[in-house]
Amino acid sequence: MAKTKIGGIIQNTQLAAVRVSGVADRPGVAAAVLTALGQNGISAQFIVQCIDLANQDHIVVCVDRDRADLAFELVQDAAQMLQARHVDLIREVSLISIFGPDFRERPGIAGAMFSALAQRGINIFAISTSISTVSCVINRQDTEAALEAISDTFELP
Repeated sequence: MAKTKIGGIIQNTQLAAVRVSGVADRPGVAAAVLTALGQNGISAQFIVQCIDLANQDHIVVCVDRDRADLAFELVQDAAQMLQARHVDLIREVSLISIFGPDFRERPGIAGAMFSALAQRGINIFAISTSISTVSCVINRQDTEAALEAISDTFELP
């Protein structure tokens, strides 16, 4: 079976994930969390936000692991003001991305990537895509297995 050609894999294994859940959906939720980080010199390297059927916001933000404790403290403060139900920190995550060319015209890329990870028993904490990338956050300990799964599934340059 022919492999689908992709441009390559990008990885960052030096991240932590801060997750905020159960915030009533309203304007300013993401702004409160991300402003708290930015004003303290912490860059978000991955952000995903969604609203569930109960109209509750859920946000996952990945930051450099060496800034995890401060990021967690800042997000906890913002989440308290937002009356979030839960905030947690996952100290060791990896961001794994595959990139183009032009995935929007090539159906099945994300499904193939996530199927390959699932077959290896790799759980995904968060997903984000663009027209040319598919990214996911996983446990850092699963990084090598994820890279092998992706390499086995796709044709790399």
